[in-house]
Amino acid sequence: MKQGIHPENYRLVAFKDMSNEDVFITKSTVETKETITHEGVEYPVFKMEISRTSHPFYTGKSKLIDTAGRIDKFKTKYAKHTK
Repeated sequence: MKQGIHPENYRLVAFKDMSNEDVFITKSTVETKETITHEGVEYPVFKMEISRTSHPFYTGKSKLIDTAGRIDKFKTKYAKHTK
């Protein structure tokens, strides 16, 4: 492997799934400005819309997540083609 091409700033980061409030801790180099206290320890936090605990492939449940009205935009755009 080439030397000096991998980041050096790995640290523990909390990843928070905003759809179900699940939090998991892993090492990452992601840049964050916010922090969260998880199990009495403060971590930088990265907020996600979907993770392994809420994704239908992993949960086996179909869940409709509409962010920024994308579904409504799609329905109005293609409403004329439903005749």
